Amino acid sequence: MAVYNAPLNDMRFILNDVFNAPKFWQNNENLAHVDIETVDMILEEMAKLSKNILLPINRSGDEEGATFHGDGVVTTPTGFKEAYKQFAESGWVGLSGNAEYGGQGFPKMVTMLTEEMVFTANQSFALYPNLTVGATLCLNAAGSEEQKQTYLEKMYNGEWSGTMCLTEPHAGTDLGIIKTKAVPNDDGSFDISGTKIFITGGEHDLTDNIIHLVLAKTPNAPEGSKGISLFVVPKFLVNEDGSLGERNTLAVGSIEHKMGIKASATCVMNFDNAKGWMVGAENTGLSSMFIMMNYERVTMGLQGLGGSELAYQNAALYANDRGQGRSDTQLQSPEKPADAIIHHADVRRMLLNAKANTEASRCFAMYVAKNLDEEKFSTDPELAKAAAARVALLTPVAKAFLTDKALEATVDCQQVFGGHGYIREWGMEQIVRDTRIAQIYEGTNGIQALDLLGRKVARNNGKYVTNFLGEIRDFIGNMQADHGIKQATLDAADTIEALTQTVLGNIGERKNEVNGCAVDYMHAFGYLAYSYMFALMVEAANGKEGDFYTNKAKLADYFVGRILPRIESHAQMVQAGSDPMMNFDLDYFNVPAS
Repeated sequence: MAVYNAPLNDMRFILNDVFNAPKFWQNNENLAHVDIETVDMILEEMAKLSKNILLPINRSGDEEGATFHGDGVVTTPTGFKEAYKQFAESGWVGLSGNAEYGGQGFPKMVTMLTEEMVFTANQSFALYPNLTVGATLCLNAAGSEEQKQTYLEKMYNGEWSGTMCLTEPHAGTDLGIIKTKAVPNDDGSFDISGTKIFITGGEHDLTDNIIHLVLAKTPNAPEGSKGISLFVVPKFLVNEDGSLGERNTLAVGSIEHKMGIKASATCVMNFDNAKGWMVGAENTGLSSMFIMMNYERVTMGLQGLGGSELAYQNAALYANDRGQGRSDTQLQSPEKPADAIIHHADVRRMLLNAKANTEASRCFAMYVAKNLDEEKFSTDPELAKAAAARVALLTPVAKAFLTDKALEATVDCQQVFGGHGYIREWGMEQIVRDTRIAQIYEGTNGIQALDLLGRKVARNNGKYVTNFLGEIRDFIGNMQADHGIKQATLDAADTIEALTQTVLGNIGERKNEVNGCAVDYMHAFGYLAYSYMFALMVEAANGKEGDFYTNKAKLADYFVGRILPRIESHAQMVQAGSDPMMNFDLDYFNVPAS
């Protein structure tokens, strides 16, 4: 079985040293109730639960998988129901929930760390509470007072769970062409009919009720995405006293047989005149759902981080134990027939790639989380507005870059095992399979890159980027630490500035420029963001004694020398433009008939 020990020291370093969370909370009247002693206890308890309860059912859950029984019943693997009960009763689902409705009101800076631990220990399990948290965010922001009173408390305490139902067989990214219909009734309810696919937790045996948030179109709705409304559609109707009534006319049609996250029930859901109630105003469903989606996209970055962390810990343990060949410098274990592979530089390269990714990813996720909290809780409208702009710019990076680099890290760590990494018993192939989905759902990473370059950069003529670059340059200019990360980050900022101007100058004449360059631009931007994170960590460690802090600077050295140079290759690919891929005639892509 895989091993996992939560990196609490690294988490505390990010929370306390890098971002000075206690000061941030105390300076915000809406967060002044949060104290670091309580947060530390929360992290300690989640570390125990993740290691002792969730990790042991990770591999068995993958082998057993969620099961569809053909009669509308889906069961989760052995141990999941008991683990979820303990998870819910301990208050984890409602950790960030609105205290007015039974939540605990902790900020994202705290919950991102607990979510990381859950994703590290068991990616499939993590998705069940994660979708519920997302649904409560949406209901809390866009729902009516009656809907909040009806659903939130029981979702926060884990009695009920939640989903989001967007995708249809013919409509993934292009939600404007969905076919699900919502016909109004005289009592204010709607009859919802249609089929949704890829619905995480659409049916299972973990909770008494499942609250579906469903996108649908009302009669005579405008064409496209402007005609989408959002509806809350419970599995069981809820009586006026809050008890469960009759079953709604919706059912799971099947579950998907997937590459990974096999213990997560990914369902086809059929709605047959199911009773639903509109959330928010008519035709505002997409904007309401994006309240949930943006948090989910940041959380998918945490899923990638979790996979990378688990892969690194197990690969490092293996590399210290596995004997193979002799060190290039000197005999390390003369009493043994071979030295441990940790002494080989190429093995260290793979491990350090993963380690650099986990540390930069965690720091970047915390940076975005802090801005989410600033946007949500700040009483200063200007601070909230600036934070919202940073969140808008960086959310697609948090989702796409973190998960792209995470899969790369898990493959590097699998490679450390050699042939054993490909064998099921060692657990590495499951980590790779499970992490792969994070690049695909909640908007594929290609779509995230288009969002970054097309919406967040091009549509406002690079203003968000200019502001971000200004923040980076101001920080570097005031750094006290004497480290190569300073100049490297400034050079990376210059690269992104020039690259942004190049793309903005080309898009007027080259209609395919954004689509053709978006992924490489996003990766170049991601390396700048990571460089900024390493600068933050180097500065926070500066002047502090001990190997822990010294190693932060050493890892930054590795990043500057071995990883950051990749920014130039992506920049060159962006500068090459979209013509090299669009110059082919369509016939070139025809597959010859047999």
